[in-house]
Amino acid sequence: MANKILEIEDIPPSLANKVKQDLRFKTGNFVWRVRFNIPLDPKTVNKDTMYVVNSSNQKLRTYIKYDTQTEMIEVEPMDAYAPNEYYYLTITTDVKSRGGQSLGEPVQIKFKL
Repeated sequence: MANKILEIEDIPPSLANKVKQDLRFKTGNFVWRVRFNIPLDPKTVNKDTMYVVNSSNQKLRTYIKYDTQTEMIEVEPMDAYAPNEYYYLTITTDVKSRGGQSLGEPVQIKFKL
């Protein structure tokens, strides 16, 4: 198994057993892959509803891709993450299912490389 290069500093307790690392090589462009258990409304998956900020609360430029076949979202930074800098992946309640349901509360995961 590969070494964990992403230090997850803080995660909501309800997600503790759902956040996993499967890293094969180390780069500064770690891509988050997020899967929901129900199909999402693709119009609600975008840079305003899912984003990464640095410790100064500045949004990073990211590429957001949602695959409707696998229900997988990829959040890829346009620039490499800085080592030893804290970042926060945020998923807002504006991400909705095809039926209009949203998360009960926003999700924020604190991490650093």
